[in-house]
Amino acid sequence: MNFIKFRKKNLYVENISGLTLAKNYETPFYCYSLSQLKNNFNVFRNAFKATKPLICFSLKSNSNMTLIRELKKMGCGADVVSMGELLKATRAGINGKKIVFSGVGKTEDEIKTAIKKKILLINMESENEADVINNISRKMSKITSVGIRLNPNVTGKTNKKISTGGKNDKFGLNYNDCINLCKKIKKMKNLKLEGISVHIGSQIIDIDPFKQVLKIINKIIAKTKMNFNFIDLGGGMGISYSDNGKKFNLNKYAKLVNKFTKDKNTKIIFEPGRFVVGNTSILISKVIYIKKGNNKKFIILDAGMNNLMRPALYGANHKIISLKKNKKKFSKNIEFVGPVCESSDTFLKQKNFSKIKVGDCVAITDVGAYGMSLASNYNARPLIAEVMISGSKHKLIRKRQSLENLISN
Repeated sequence: MNFIKFRKKNLYVENISGLTLAKNYETPFYCYSLSQLKNNFNVFRNAFKATKPLICFSLKSNSNMTLIRELKKMGCGADVVSMGELLKATRAGINGKKIVFSGVGKTEDEIKTAIKKKILLINMESENEADVINNISRKMSKITSVGIRLNPNVTGKTNKKISTGGKNDKFGLNYNDCINLCKKIKKMKNLKLEGISVHIGSQIIDIDPFKQVLKIINKIIAKTKMNFNFIDLGGGMGISYSDNGKKFNLNKYAKLVNKFTKDKNTKIIFEPGRFVVGNTSILISKVIYIKKGNNKKFIILDAGMNNLMRPALYGANHKIISLKKNKKKFSKNIEFVGPVCESSDTFLKQKNFSKIKVGDCVAITDVGAYGMSLASNYNARPLIAEVMISGSKHKLIRKRQSLENLISN
Protein backbone atom coordinates (compact mmCIF):
# COMPACT_ATOMS: atom_id res chain seq x y z
CA MET A 1 0.00 0.00 0.00
CA ASN A 2 1.34 3.40 -0.99
CA PHE A 3 0.33 6.51 0.96
CA ILE A 4 2.43 8.90 -1.15
CA LYS A 5 0.83 9.10 -4.58
CA PHE A 6 -0.86 11.27 -7.20
CA ARG A 7 -4.50 12.17 -7.01
CA LYS A 8 -5.39 13.40 -10.44
CA LYS A 9 -2.66 16.00 -11.17
CA ASN A 10 -1.28 16.62 -7.67
CA LEU A 11 1.07 14.61 -5.47
CA TYR A 12 -0.36 13.82 -2.04
CA VAL A 13 1.14 12.57 1.20
CA GLU A 14 -1.86 10.85 2.72
CA ASN A 15 -4.58 13.54 2.56
CA ILE A 16 -2.38 16.61 2.12
CA SER A 17 -1.01 17.80 -1.21
CA GLY A 18 2.67 18.47 -1.65
CA LEU A 19 1.78 21.96 -2.87
CA THR A 20 0.05 22.72 0.44
CA LEU A 21 3.04 21.45 2.39
CA ALA A 22 5.44 23.56 0.29
CA LYS A 23 3.43 26.64 1.22
CA ASN A 24 3.56 25.83 4.94
CA TYR A 25 7.22 24.90 5.35
CA GLU A 26 10.47 26.39 4.12
CA THR A 27 12.09 24.24 1.46
CA PRO A 28 13.87 21.96 1.40
CA PHE A 29 12.33 19.68 4.04
CA TYR A 30 11.70 16.00 4.69
CA CYS A 31 8.08 14.86 4.80
CA TYR A 32 6.99 11.51 6.30
CA SER A 33 3.79 9.49 6.10
CA LEU A 34 2.87 7.97 9.47
CA SER A 35 0.44 5.57 7.79
CA GLN A 36 3.20 4.32 5.49
CA LEU A 37 5.48 3.75 8.49
CA LYS A 38 2.80 1.74 10.32
CA ASN A 39 1.95 -0.22 7.20
CA ASN A 40 5.57 -1.16 6.51
CA PHE A 41 6.17 -2.31 10.08
CA ASN A 42 3.01 -4.41 10.07
CA VAL A 43 3.90 -5.98 6.72
CA PHE A 44 7.27 -7.00 8.14
CA ARG A 45 5.84 -8.29 11.42
CA ASN A 46 3.03 -10.23 9.73
CA ALA A 47 5.44 -11.93 7.31
CA PHE A 48 7.25 -13.47 10.29
CA LYS A 49 4.22 -14.06 12.53
CA ALA A 50 5.00 -17.80 12.76
CA THR A 51 8.49 -17.04 14.07
CA LYS A 52 7.47 -14.17 16.38
CA PRO A 53 10.86 -12.44 16.20
CA LEU A 54 12.09 -9.46 18.17
CA ILE A 55 12.16 -6.62 15.64
CA CYS A 56 14.84 -4.05 16.50
CA PHE A 57 14.62 -1.02 14.23
CA SER A 58 18.01 0.11 12.96
CA LEU A 59 18.38 3.66 14.29
CA LYS A 60 21.25 4.42 11.92
CA SER A 61 18.76 4.43 9.06
CA ASN A 62 16.68 7.17 10.70
CA SER A 63 17.02 8.46 14.25
CA ASN A 64 14.15 10.95 14.37
CA MET A 65 12.60 10.68 17.83
CA THR A 66 9.01 10.86 16.59
CA LEU A 67 9.55 7.89 14.28
CA ILE A 68 11.27 5.91 17.04
CA ARG A 69 8.42 6.60 19.47
CA GLU A 70 5.81 5.56 16.91
CA LEU A 71 7.66 2.29 16.28
CA LYS A 72 7.98 1.73 20.03
CA LYS A 73 4.18 1.99 20.33
CA MET A 74 3.92 -0.94 17.91
CA GLY A 75 6.24 -3.08 20.03
CA CYS A 76 9.44 -2.42 18.14
CA GLY A 77 12.88 -2.56 19.74
CA ALA A 78 16.10 -0.87 18.65
CA ASP A 79 19.41 -1.79 17.05
CA VAL A 80 21.97 0.84 18.07
CA VAL A 81 25.61 1.47 17.15
CA SER A 82 26.56 4.47 19.29
CA MET A 83 25.99 6.18 22.63
CA GLY A 84 23.70 8.70 20.96
CA GLU A 85 21.52 6.01 19.42
CA LEU A 86 21.40 4.07 22.69
CA LEU A 87 20.26 7.14 24.62
CA LYS A 88 17.72 8.02 21.93
CA ALA A 89 16.24 4.52 22.13
CA THR A 90 15.92 4.61 25.92
CA ARG A 91 14.57 8.18 25.92
CA ALA A 92 11.92 7.05 23.43
CA GLY A 93 10.83 4.56 26.07
CA ILE A 94 12.16 1.37 24.50
CA ASN A 95 12.80 -1.28 27.15
CA GLY A 96 16.45 -2.27 27.52
CA LYS A 97 15.49 -5.89 26.89
CA LYS A 98 14.52 -4.87 23.36
CA ILE A 99 17.84 -3.17 22.55
CA VAL A 100 20.88 -4.72 20.88
CA PHE A 101 24.19 -2.86 20.55
CA SER A 102 26.23 -3.58 17.44
CA GLY A 103 29.28 -2.01 15.76
CA VAL A 104 33.03 -2.62 15.56
CA GLY A 105 34.28 0.28 17.70
CA LYS A 106 32.36 0.49 20.97
CA THR A 107 34.03 2.75 23.54
CA GLU A 108 34.36 1.88 27.21
CA ASP A 109 31.79 4.54 28.08
CA GLU A 110 29.34 3.04 25.58
CA ILE A 111 29.87 -0.45 26.99
CA LYS A 112 29.42 0.77 30.58
CA THR A 113 26.21 2.60 29.66
CA ALA A 114 24.85 -0.43 27.81
CA ILE A 115 25.48 -2.58 30.88
CA LYS A 116 23.84 -0.02 33.18
CA LYS A 117 20.81 0.18 30.88
CA LYS A 118 20.52 -3.65 31.10
CA ILE A 119 20.17 -4.04 27.35
CA LEU A 120 19.43 -7.42 25.81
CA LEU A 121 22.72 -8.03 23.99
CA ILE A 122 26.04 -6.46 23.16
CA ASN A 123 27.10 -8.02 19.86
CA MET A 124 30.88 -8.37 19.97
CA GLU A 125 33.02 -8.05 16.86
CA SER A 126 36.42 -9.29 18.06
CA GLU A 127 38.28 -11.25 20.73
CA ASN A 128 39.80 -7.98 21.91
CA GLU A 129 36.31 -6.56 22.47
CA ALA A 130 35.32 -9.66 24.45
CA ASP A 131 38.26 -9.06 26.80
CA VAL A 132 37.30 -5.40 27.23
CA ILE A 133 33.63 -6.15 27.98
CA ASN A 134 34.62 -8.91 30.40
CA ASN A 135 37.01 -6.60 32.29
CA ILE A 136 34.46 -3.78 32.48
CA SER A 137 31.78 -6.22 33.66
CA ARG A 138 34.13 -7.60 36.35
CA LYS A 139 34.83 -4.09 37.66
CA MET A 140 31.08 -3.37 37.72
CA SER A 141 30.35 -6.75 39.36
CA LYS A 142 28.04 -7.64 36.48
CA ILE A 143 27.51 -10.61 34.19
CA THR A 144 26.87 -9.22 30.72
CA SER A 145 24.82 -10.94 28.02
CA VAL A 146 26.70 -10.91 24.73
CA GLY A 147 26.48 -12.16 21.18
CA ILE A 148 29.23 -12.84 18.66
CA ARG A 149 29.01 -11.28 15.23
CA LEU A 150 29.88 -13.74 12.52
CA ASN A 151 31.47 -12.68 9.25
CA PRO A 152 30.17 -15.47 6.99
CA ASN A 153 32.16 -14.42 3.90
CA VAL A 154 28.87 -13.96 2.06
CA THR A 155 28.38 -10.85 -0.02
CA GLY A 156 24.89 -9.48 -0.42
CA LYS A 157 25.21 -8.73 -4.15
CA THR A 158 24.84 -5.07 -3.30
CA ASN A 159 26.89 -1.88 -3.56
CA LYS A 160 30.38 -2.69 -2.23
CA LYS A 161 30.25 0.38 0.01
CA ILE A 162 27.34 -1.12 1.94
CA SER A 163 28.44 -4.76 1.83
CA THR A 164 29.46 -5.97 5.30
CA GLY A 165 29.68 -9.77 5.09
CA GLY A 166 32.72 -10.35 2.85
CA LYS A 167 36.00 -11.76 4.15
CA ASN A 168 37.80 -8.44 3.63
CA ASP A 169 35.14 -6.35 5.38
CA LYS A 170 35.88 -4.99 8.86
CA PHE A 171 32.79 -6.53 10.45
CA GLY A 172 32.55 -9.66 12.57
CA LEU A 173 34.69 -12.77 13.00
CA ASN A 174 35.34 -15.47 10.43
CA TYR A 175 34.02 -19.00 10.89
CA ASN A 176 37.03 -20.44 12.78
CA ASP A 177 37.59 -17.36 14.95
CA CYS A 178 33.91 -17.33 15.83
CA ILE A 179 34.04 -20.93 17.03
CA ASN A 180 37.23 -20.29 19.01
CA LEU A 181 35.72 -17.25 20.71
CA CYS A 182 32.64 -19.29 21.66
CA LYS A 183 34.99 -21.67 23.52
CA LYS A 184 36.92 -18.82 25.16
CA ILE A 185 33.82 -17.03 26.43
CA LYS A 186 32.72 -20.15 28.30
CA LYS A 187 35.75 -19.55 30.56
CA MET A 188 35.03 -15.85 31.11
CA LYS A 189 33.28 -15.34 34.43
CA ASN A 190 31.61 -12.03 33.59
CA LEU A 191 30.24 -12.80 30.15
CA LYS A 192 27.20 -14.87 29.25
CA LEU A 193 27.19 -15.93 25.62
CA GLU A 194 23.56 -15.82 24.53
CA GLY A 195 23.57 -15.14 20.83
CA ILE A 196 25.13 -15.17 17.43
CA SER A 197 24.69 -12.22 15.10
CA VAL A 198 25.15 -11.65 11.38
CA HIS A 199 24.53 -8.73 9.04
CA ILE A 200 25.85 -9.01 5.49
CA GLY A 201 24.97 -5.62 4.05
CA SER A 202 22.26 -3.19 3.08
CA GLN A 203 19.81 -2.88 0.16
CA ILE A 204 19.92 -6.60 -0.66
CA ILE A 205 17.26 -7.81 -3.09
CA ASP A 206 18.39 -11.41 -3.68
CA ILE A 207 17.30 -14.19 -1.29
CA ASP A 208 20.29 -16.48 -1.94
CA PRO A 209 22.83 -14.68 0.29
CA PHE A 210 20.46 -15.00 3.25
CA LYS A 211 20.01 -18.68 2.48
CA GLN A 212 23.80 -19.17 2.58
CA VAL A 213 24.01 -17.38 5.93
CA LEU A 214 21.43 -19.68 7.53
CA LYS A 215 23.44 -22.74 6.42
CA ILE A 216 26.64 -21.35 7.96
CA ILE A 217 24.89 -20.58 11.25
CA ASN A 218 23.65 -24.17 11.34
CA LYS A 219 27.24 -25.36 10.90
CA ILE A 220 28.41 -23.20 13.82
CA ILE A 221 25.63 -24.51 16.05
CA ALA A 222 26.58 -28.08 15.15
CA LYS A 223 30.30 -27.44 15.68
CA THR A 224 29.97 -25.62 19.03
CA LYS A 225 27.05 -27.75 20.23
CA MET A 226 25.56 -24.57 21.66
CA ASN A 227 21.91 -23.65 21.90
CA PHE A 228 21.99 -19.89 21.38
CA ASN A 229 19.08 -18.12 23.07
CA PHE A 230 19.15 -15.49 20.33
CA ILE A 231 20.05 -15.59 16.66
CA ASP A 232 20.29 -12.07 15.26
CA LEU A 233 19.87 -12.18 11.49
CA GLY A 234 20.42 -8.44 11.10
CA GLY A 235 18.69 -6.43 8.40
CA GLY A 236 19.66 -5.62 4.84
CA MET A 237 16.34 -6.36 3.15
CA GLY A 238 16.13 -3.96 0.22
CA ILE A 239 13.39 -1.90 -1.37
CA SER A 240 12.72 -0.81 -4.95
CA TYR A 241 13.79 2.74 -5.83
CA SER A 242 12.09 2.72 -9.23
CA ASP A 243 8.66 1.90 -10.61
CA ASN A 244 9.86 -1.28 -12.29
CA GLY A 245 12.64 -2.24 -9.88
CA LYS A 246 13.01 -5.73 -8.43
CA LYS A 247 11.54 -6.15 -4.95
CA PHE A 248 12.77 -8.26 -2.05
CA ASN A 249 10.60 -11.34 -1.55
CA LEU A 250 9.90 -11.01 2.17
CA ASN A 251 7.44 -13.91 2.32
CA LYS A 252 9.93 -16.27 0.69
CA TYR A 253 12.58 -15.23 3.20
CA ALA A 254 10.08 -15.74 6.05
CA LYS A 255 9.52 -19.33 4.92
CA LEU A 256 13.28 -19.95 4.98
CA VAL A 257 13.55 -18.54 8.49
CA ASN A 258 10.55 -20.56 9.69
CA LYS A 259 12.16 -23.74 8.39
CA PHE A 260 15.49 -22.73 9.97
CA THR A 261 13.94 -22.28 13.44
CA LYS A 262 11.77 -25.43 13.51
CA ASP A 263 14.32 -27.56 15.38
CA LYS A 264 15.67 -24.73 17.54
CA ASN A 265 14.68 -23.30 20.90
CA THR A 266 15.83 -19.78 20.04
CA LYS A 267 14.51 -16.25 19.57
CA ILE A 268 15.14 -14.65 16.18
CA ILE A 269 16.13 -10.98 16.09
CA PHE A 270 15.83 -8.78 13.02
CA GLU A 271 17.31 -5.30 12.54
CA PRO A 272 15.35 -3.77 9.64
CA GLY A 273 15.87 -0.13 8.78
CA ARG A 274 15.38 0.70 5.10
CA PHE A 275 12.55 -1.84 4.73
CA VAL A 276 10.56 -0.05 7.45
CA VAL A 277 11.27 3.62 6.66
CA GLY A 278 12.71 3.81 3.13
CA ASN A 279 9.53 4.70 1.24
CA THR A 280 7.90 6.67 4.07
CA SER A 281 9.41 10.00 3.08
CA ILE A 282 9.93 12.50 0.29
CA LEU A 283 12.31 15.45 0.20
CA ILE A 284 10.45 18.50 -1.09
CA SER A 285 12.75 20.95 -2.82
CA LYS A 286 12.33 24.15 -4.81
CA VAL A 287 13.79 24.91 -8.25
CA ILE A 288 15.95 28.01 -7.76
CA TYR A 289 17.59 28.19 -11.22
CA ILE A 290 17.40 26.55 -14.63
CA LYS A 291 20.71 26.72 -16.44
CA LYS A 292 21.65 25.83 -20.01
CA GLY A 293 24.41 23.27 -20.27
CA ASN A 294 26.08 21.27 -23.03
CA ASN A 295 23.21 19.32 -24.62
CA LYS A 296 21.20 19.44 -21.40
CA LYS A 297 19.64 21.73 -18.85
CA PHE A 298 20.64 21.87 -15.21
CA ILE A 299 17.71 22.09 -12.80
CA ILE A 300 19.30 23.64 -9.72
CA LEU A 301 17.46 22.78 -6.51
CA ASP A 302 17.70 24.29 -3.03
CA ALA A 303 18.36 20.74 -1.70
CA GLY A 304 21.90 19.44 -1.97
CA MET A 305 24.15 16.57 -1.03
CA ASN A 306 24.31 18.01 2.47
CA ASN A 307 20.60 17.11 2.77
CA LEU A 308 20.66 13.82 0.84
CA MET A 309 24.09 12.21 0.64
CA ARG A 310 23.20 8.84 -0.91
CA PRO A 311 23.53 9.83 -4.61
CA ALA A 312 26.99 11.34 -4.04
CA LEU A 313 28.15 8.65 -1.60
CA TYR A 314 26.79 5.51 -3.25
CA GLY A 315 25.71 6.58 -6.72
CA ALA A 316 22.14 5.93 -5.60
CA ASN A 317 19.24 6.94 -7.83
CA HIS A 318 16.13 8.46 -6.30
CA LYS A 319 13.18 9.12 -8.55
CA ILE A 320 12.27 12.83 -8.78
CA ILE A 321 8.74 13.93 -9.55
CA SER A 322 7.00 17.26 -9.89
CA LEU A 323 4.40 18.07 -7.24
CA LYS A 324 1.98 18.77 -10.10
CA LYS A 325 1.75 16.79 -13.32
CA ASN A 326 2.33 18.58 -16.61
CA LYS A 327 1.87 16.94 -20.00
CA LYS A 328 4.47 19.26 -21.55
CA LYS A 329 8.00 17.85 -21.49
CA PHE A 330 11.51 19.28 -21.69
CA SER A 331 12.90 18.80 -25.18
CA LYS A 332 16.45 18.41 -23.84
CA ASN A 333 17.91 16.06 -21.28
CA ILE A 334 17.92 17.53 -17.79
CA GLU A 335 20.06 16.99 -14.72
CA PHE A 336 18.88 17.75 -11.20
CA VAL A 337 21.70 19.21 -9.13
CA GLY A 338 22.11 20.93 -5.79
CA PRO A 339 23.77 24.18 -4.71
CA VAL A 340 26.77 22.62 -2.95
CA CYS A 341 30.23 23.35 -4.37
CA GLU A 342 30.99 19.77 -5.40
CA SER A 343 30.67 18.17 -8.83
CA SER A 344 29.20 15.12 -7.07
CA ASP A 345 26.28 17.24 -5.86
CA THR A 346 23.96 15.78 -8.46
CA PHE A 347 20.77 13.80 -7.98
CA LEU A 348 19.46 12.49 -11.29
CA LYS A 349 19.81 12.73 -15.06
CA GLN A 350 16.53 12.32 -16.88
CA LYS A 351 14.87 12.48 -20.29
CA ASN A 352 11.35 13.66 -21.06
CA PHE A 353 10.78 15.24 -17.66
CA SER A 354 7.63 17.30 -17.15
CA LYS A 355 8.25 20.99 -17.75
CA ILE A 356 8.89 22.96 -14.58
CA LYS A 357 9.97 26.52 -13.96
CA VAL A 358 11.90 28.46 -11.34
CA GLY A 359 9.88 28.51 -8.12
CA ASP A 360 8.20 25.15 -8.74
CA CYS A 361 8.75 22.32 -6.29
CA VAL A 362 9.69 18.71 -6.83
CA ALA A 363 9.77 15.64 -4.60
CA ILE A 364 12.82 13.41 -4.30
CA THR A 365 11.28 10.06 -3.42
CA ASP A 366 12.05 7.16 -1.06
CA VAL A 367 14.37 9.13 1.21
CA GLY A 368 13.20 7.83 4.60
CA ALA A 369 16.33 5.71 5.14
CA TYR A 370 19.82 7.20 5.26
CA GLY A 371 18.48 10.59 4.25
CA MET A 372 18.37 12.87 7.26
CA SER A 373 20.59 10.50 9.25
CA LEU A 374 23.45 11.19 6.80
CA ALA A 375 22.77 14.93 6.50
CA SER A 376 25.47 17.44 7.39
CA ASN A 377 26.31 21.14 7.68
CA TYR A 378 28.67 21.00 4.70
CA ASN A 379 29.17 24.44 3.11
CA ALA A 380 27.85 25.84 6.42
CA ARG A 381 24.27 25.05 5.47
CA PRO A 382 21.62 24.49 8.19
CA LEU A 383 20.07 21.08 8.82
CA ILE A 384 16.58 21.13 7.35
CA ALA A 385 13.17 20.50 8.90
CA GLU A 386 11.25 17.23 9.12
CA VAL A 387 7.46 17.04 8.93
CA MET A 388 5.08 14.19 9.77
CA ILE A 389 1.75 13.66 8.02
CA SER A 390 -1.09 11.72 9.62
CA GLY A 391 -4.27 11.74 7.56
CA SER A 392 -5.21 15.40 7.09
CA LYS A 393 -2.87 16.67 9.80
CA HIS A 394 0.73 17.77 9.54
CA LYS A 395 3.22 18.69 12.24
CA LEU A 396 6.85 19.69 12.55
CA ILE A 397 8.89 16.86 14.10
CA ARG A 398 12.28 18.52 13.78
CA LYS A 399 12.84 22.25 13.44
CA ARG A 400 15.06 23.68 10.76
CA GLN A 401 18.40 24.60 12.28
CA SER A 402 18.71 28.33 12.75
CA LEU A 403 21.58 30.24 11.17
CA GLU A 404 22.44 31.61 14.59
CA ASN A 405 22.85 28.09 15.96
CA LEU A 406 24.87 27.12 12.90
CA ILE A 407 27.37 29.97 13.13
CA SER A 408 27.71 29.97 16.92
CA ASN A 409 30.15 27.04 17.01
